[in-house]
Amino acid sequence: MKVRLGFVSGVIAACTLMLASPAQAQIYDLGIDGSDAIWLAGRTDLVIPPASDPWPGGLGRHGGPTPEEIQETMPSFISVVAGDVIKALDPAVGGISFFNGFGAPIFGPGGNGASGSSLTSFGGISSYIGPQGPLVGVFLDNSVPSGAAPGGLDFSPAGLGIDFASLSPELGQVFYIGDGKTAGGDFQSFIAPSGATRLFLGIPDGFGFGGAPGAYDDNDGSYRIKIGVNQVPAIPEPETYVLMLAGLALLRLAARRRRS
Repeated sequence: MKVRLGFVSGVIAACTLMLASPAQAQIYDLGIDGSDAIWLAGRTDLVIPPASDPWPGGLGRHGGPTPEEIQETMPSFISVVAGDVIKALDPAVGGISFFNGFGAPIFGPGGNGASGSSLTSFGGISSYIGPQGPLVGVFLDNSVPSGAAPGGLDFSPAGLGIDFASLSPELGQVFYIGDGKTAGGDFQSFIAPSGATRLFLGIPDGFGFGGAPGAYDDNDGSYRIKIGVNQVPAIPEPETYVLMLAGLALLRLAARRRRS
C-alpha cells in the first residue's frame, strides 16, 4: 500500500487548523449614540418623525422642545448566527447625558446604579429592568419585530444582577452589556440564541427610567465598544480528535514503509 506523505501532512494541517481557529471570527468597533433606542432595533417599518413633532403610537417624547431636540435613531447591528459567542475585547467607554441641557450628569456604559430602571416592552421587544441608561443589546432574526414580546430579564440585584460570566438571552430579550466586564475584570460572554441573525446595540430610556420606553429627545453623547465574535477558540468536537489521531497514525505508517 502506498501512502502519500503530502496527503497525510494535509490531514494533519487541517486538523491543527480546526483545533486552533474559531469559525467566523470577527472584530467590530462600534459607536452607540444616546439616541439609539434599543426598542427600534430592526424596525424598518417605522418612519421616525422630526423631534419637534408628536409621535402617536411611537416612543414617548417630551411635551415641549428640549435643548437638544434629538431625533430617535435606529441602533446599528452586527451579523451573527446561533451559537456565536460575543465578548468585549476592550471595556466599553464614553458617556451619555439623559437630561434636559448639555453636560453633567453623565452616565458611563455601565449606567447609573445597580438598579433604578424598569421599562415596559415595545413593538415585540421585551421589557428591561436594571441600571439606568447602560449599554444594552438584543438578538433578532431577519424579520421586523412584532407581536407579543418575550418576557423581560431582570438585571437588578434581586434578579440576575450585572456580574454574570455568561448570558444566553432569547430572541427579542433586551440584555445588559455595560462595559462588558465582571467586577473581577473578566470579559463576559453573550451567546446568540437559535434563529438569531443580528445583534443590535442600543440604549434603554424612558421618563424617569420607568414605564413606557421614550424620552430619547434630550439625550446627547455616546458609548463605544470593541467586540469580538468567536474570538475565543472553541472546544474541539470529539470527531476532530479522531481525525487528528487517524492522520498521525497514517504518518507513522508512511514513515515506517519508507525506512523499509
